Amino acid sequence: MKKTYLSRIADEKLSLELQAMGAVLIVGPKWCGKTETAKQFAKSILYMQDPDMSDSYRKMAEIKPSQLLEGETPRLIDEWQDAPILWNGVRHFVDQRGERGQFILTGSVVPKLAKDMHTGTGRIARMTMRTMSLYESNESTGEISLGDLFDRKTGMIGQSKLSIDDIVYVLLRGGWPETISEQNSKIALKTVYNYIESVISDDMSRVDGKKRNPLRVRALLRSIARHISSPANNSTILKDLIANDEQLAEKTIIDYTNALKKLYVIEDLPVWSVAMRSKTAMRTTPKRHLTDPSIAGALLGASKEKLFNDFNTFGLLFESLVIRDLRVYAESLDGKVFYYRDKLGNEVDAIIQLNDGRWGAIEIKMGSGEEEKAADNLIKFKKNVNTEKMGEPSFLAIVTATQVAYQREDGVWVIPLGCLKN
Repeated sequence: MKKTYLSRIADEKLSLELQAMGAVLIVGPKWCGKTETAKQFAKSILYMQDPDMSDSYRKMAEIKPSQLLEGETPRLIDEWQDAPILWNGVRHFVDQRGERGQFILTGSVVPKLAKDMHTGTGRIARMTMRTMSLYESNESTGEISLGDLFDRKTGMIGQSKLSIDDIVYVLLRGGWPETISEQNSKIALKTVYNYIESVISDDMSRVDGKKRNPLRVRALLRSIARHISSPANNSTILKDLIANDEQLAEKTIIDYTNALKKLYVIEDLPVWSVAMRSKTAMRTTPKRHLTDPSIAGALLGASKEKLFNDFNTFGLLFESLVIRDLRVYAESLDGKVFYYRDKLGNEVDAIIQLNDGRWGAIEIKMGSGEEEKAADNLIKFKKNVNTEKMGEPSFLAIVTATQVAYQREDGVWVIPLGCLKN
């Protein structure tokens, strides 16, 4: 039975980009739904990895690539990187036709552009898709909008439908479109394991043609999972690997990490560059994150029982879940997510900054018992920011795994992840 397409936050952005540009490149991890989203807008489709036609398509790309680009527009070229020459063909067609919304390109890997390949600037827009947020999977009520918070709206309230058991499940299941409506939890979790095996056994050696040791890839991913939501540099990862009887040279760690980034498996959280009133130096090491928290959960062999007995790991995985959703919501508002940490150990879990300069600060805490400390930390942080240069924050918020959303008397918002949307 054909599954119903669930609307994505990326739909609106793709529609806008097609109206503004000649072509759109959609990038992101495999299985996150790039092709399905593109199909909602495409009038014709070329599947470069069609098993019956892939060889013919690649040969045609060498002989007459323009033939593959003919078709009703917008024309979707799925996994275009299998014939990189199509990039220049798309750029040429866009120039020749002088029309917008001509092509959509999708791929889980974007190859390095050769010297004879145009950058696509001014012709090809680039947008990132991620796995599905809880609002997209209809598991967040969406009563609290990030956009409204930036607009300083008040009086908003909400109540999450997610229990702590539900939080564990959506965390371990992940936001993979194929698993969202799956009623059998074992099948849903198996999808995550299959994704990891596909990356380790196949994608890591195909991404740039370099053969990589699957055992070492798995070891590195497990180490990153052990340091999820933490600012662990390569030296820390190396020490962790040695402590777990794994031998990887630092140059191997760098090479494997770069490949995993090209595959959109790793997506670290950068430090916010901010003007502070004090002269305290800021840390520069990004926090370790995988594209979806379910990957870390699977690599750690996490289960509901294990997480309930290890709330430290549970909290770190929950933070990764929140960061995933915040990235989806922020990007729809033309914003990015960072974190703050200085050399005195002062830290804020997430900073969202929009392209227009507005910003908001977020602490991520699972339970209400940490609310007071988190609110005090946000208020202290706000006082230390040089607001003459950065402007006042649009909001301060604590994102939780609790049920009720409200604004405290001190102005800090308490927002269950199950109430949030873009």
